[in-house]
Amino acid sequence: MILSTLGIVFGLLILTYSADQFVTGAARTAVSMRMSKVVIGAVVIGFGTSTPELLVSGLAGIQGSLDLAVGNIVGSNIANLTLVLGAAALVTPIVVRSPVLKREALLSLLAVTAFGVLIQGGVSGWEGFVLGSILVVSLAIIIIAARPGDETMSGEVDEYLGVSISPSREWIRTVLGLAGTLGSAQLLVISATDIADQLGMSQGFIGLTVVAIGTSLPELAAALQAARRDETDLIVGNLLGSNLFNAGAVGATAAFAGAGQMASPTITTVGVGLMIGVALIATVFMATGRRVVRWEGAVLIIAYLAMIPFLAT
Repeated sequence: MILSTLGIVFGLLILTYSADQFVTGAARTAVSMRMSKVVIGAVVIGFGTSTPELLVSGLAGIQGSLDLAVGNIVGSNIANLTLVLGAAALVTPIVVRSPVLKREALLSLLAVTAFGVLIQGGVSGWEGFVLGSILVVSLAIIIIAARPGDETMSGEVDEYLGVSISPSREWIRTVLGLAGTLGSAQLLVISATDIADQLGMSQGFIGLTVVAIGTSLPELAAALQAARRDETDLIVGNLLGSNLFNAGAVGATAAFAGAGQMASPTITTVGVGLMIGVALIATVFMATGRRVVRWEGAVLIIAYLAMIPFLAT
């Protein structure tokens, strides 16, 4: 038990640090290759910040732990729009200014809903293909919409740029960051599965809570940092992009890796229902131009804590 607990703690710490280095290296490498900021922001950074969820869910699916894989996706999506958004709102009111983000909110809601529907009754390769296709189409729409020049995309990319970029150094950073993320993800999956077995708890619950919060730490760190600088569009863009990639890329990975397996009813009913409900409420806030103020941020955090007993059933 002690070793497994330490495995989760160190796995999450290494995962968070390695993923951050991977995203930084990948973004800077893309800049050195003269890729546009829109593509870097929507694709490179989008995939990079979802790397923890992707590797954890992919490895869990391969090892026959679909509950852990799907629980991680559902729990991470819930945590992003409750804990992370709520914590950022406590620092500064969150206002959506960019019209591109309002469009991205609707696309994120579509992807999350599609993921929730497709995992009912088990997963298969064709469902992974559908989720991957939804992601590709969504990215195309986002890139085309932002092509005239979107400050949110530019601001997101600028976060990862240094004073000077050494392509060879950034390639090494990217490779080592990916290797560290992969190794720590494997450690996290093994440790989480072992603790669930020892405590008699479902792997789905561990995925929905401990693992999901852990893999959402990069989003939390980025949101708090952006909130201190009052860059609220950047916060919303990161969270919507994370949920979009979780549902599309990570969902597709889990479907391919865990083809033929079925997730527990708690995840596919209660978990999915809460995930879609949270996404719907957040989308209404963003699409109508409302702001998430401090007391609403506190409500979001309390709401997440109130959900946990329902997820444990």
